[in-house]
Amino acid sequence: MSKFYVIATPIGNLQDITLRAIETLKSVDLILCEDTRQTKKILEKYNINTPTMSYPSDDVAGKNSRQNSKLAKIFELLEGGKNLALVSDAGTPTISDPGAMLVSEIKAKFNKAESLHPSSKGFREKFNFLTNSAIAENVNIVVDVIPIPGPSAVITALSASGLPTHEFTFLGFLPHKKGRETLFKEIAESKRTMVFYESPHRILKTLESLTKFCPNKKVCIARELTKIYEELKTGTPKEILDYLIQNPVKQKGEFTVIVS
Repeated sequence: MSKFYVIATPIGNLQDITLRAIETLKSVDLILCEDTRQTKKILEKYNINTPTMSYPSDDVAGKNSRQNSKLAKIFELLEGGKNLALVSDAGTPTISDPGAMLVSEIKAKFNKAESLHPSSKGFREKFNFLTNSAIAENVNIVVDVIPIPGPSAVITALSASGLPTHEFTFLGFLPHKKGRETLFKEIAESKRTMVFYESPHRILKTLESLTKFCPNKKVCIARELTKIYEELKTGTPKEILDYLIQNPVKQKGEFTVIVS
C-alpha cells in the first residue's frame, strides 16, 4: 500500500517542525511542494535530500497540459507503490492553502472502493461503468492518506489571542469584492469567534469594515507569527485601525484576524 503524507511545516521559524515530519520527509520517495524553492530552505536546514516536485494547482478548471502531466505522474508513482509527501510553503497543507484538490483527487481515484467488496451488490452498482480490469485496478490499489500535524497560523493565533476559542469558524481569505460586505454582516451577527486571513494591502480596509459593522466587538490581529517581528494586538476594530495608521511599519506581513 502506498502512503501519501500531508505534512505541516513551519509558518516562519524553521525550528517549529516535528521530529516525525523530518523523519517522514527523509523517508518518502518524493516531496510534492507548493514552491520547490521555498521548501528547499527547510530541506537544507535538516539535511533532507529527498527529490522534490511542484504539484498541480487547485484550480482544476485552469489546469494546463503540464499540470495534467504532473497529476498523471503522481498517480503513476502511487500506483507503483511509492510513498509521497505533500507540503505547502508554510503551515498545514490544504487549510486555505494549495493541495486540497490533489488530496481529493487521490482519494477519489484510489480509495473510493475501499469499503466495498468486489462481490457485493453495492460494489457492482457503484462501479458498473468500469471494465473488469479497471475494477480490479481500483480495488487492488489503495493509498493511505496520512496527516502529519504541526504548525497552523489559525490555531497559533487563536491560542494566544485571549478571545473565546471553544467555538470558532475559519473563513480562510475573505473575497476581494463580491460578497465581501455580506460576509462582514455575518461576522457582526455571529455568536461564535470568527477567524480569517488578510493581506497587508487590505488590512486597513478590513478594519474599517469591522468598525462599521461590529464596532463593539473585540478583535485580535496576529502578524508575522513565529518570526522576529511577531505581534498580536487586541482591541476594538477602531482601536486596532488607529494603531496601524499611526504605525505604518506594523502594516507589513500576513495577518490572521480574530473577531470575538
